[in-house]
Amino acid sequence: MKRARSPLKNFFYLLMMLSILNCAGRQLQSDLQRSGSTETGLASFYAMKYHLRKTASGERLDQQALTAAHRTLPFGTRVKVTNLKNGKSVTVKINDRGPFVKGRIIDLTRTAFNKIAAVEAGLIEVRIAVVK
Repeated sequence: MKRARSPLKNFFYLLMMLSILNCAGRQLQSDLQRSGSTETGLASFYAMKYHLRKTASGERLDQQALTAAHRTLPFGTRVKVTNLKNGKSVTVKINDRGPFVKGRIIDLTRTAFNKIAAVEAGLIEVRIAVVK
């Protein structure tokens, strides 16, 4: 007959797995920041219904600020976002998590999006690079 694992051993294994996953995530973040490499994909903008709601960082979303959401970059990171179609760029501060739609790499405030493309475009292809 198989003996059940003690609750303390289960807790230890869970703690180990969480630590490993956390370290892996940090490694991916620091690689993007350290190397100055870029990421290319689609950018979107927040719907107006999110204006003044709390972001993942605890700040309120201000549609007139130059801020954005990224899945992994640390809060406070400054990122240069360049529209690949027209070459226009804007620098934004990461203060939220997302986007959670496949293919999208960054969500911008309406003001930030409008600096590099018409809001009517909806989605644009961009390149992002961490600003040191």
